[in-house]
Amino acid sequence: MDAQQILDQANDAITVRRVFGEPIERDGVTVVPVAVVFGGGGGGTGQGPSGESGWGSGYGVHARPAGVFVIRDGQVKFEPAVDVSRIAITALLLGALVFLRRGRKRRRR
Repeated sequence: MDAQQILDQANDAITVRRVFGEPIERDGVTVVPVAVVFGGGGGGTGQGPSGESGWGSGYGVHARPAGVFVIRDGQVKFEPAVDVSRIAITALLLGALVFLRRGRKRRRR
């Protein structure tokens, strides 16, 4: 695979089609899925101590659901996706922070 093919694939991976899904219509209601997409890439070349050279490149794309646009009776409403894992981790971290702060206050007395 040459560099142009890699760039073409990366460009396809980060287009608007990755953010907004195909509209789904049922019973007069249209739903458009929405995602948050992150991407990055890099590359480089180099030469070793004995004269050999090489190059490499790579990229990555990460997507997660953000919610849906609901279109009903000419009105548009955004319904966010609920990320249960993120809520649980946040609650766990906040609980740990409260626990640590209480422990420090008791030691100071």
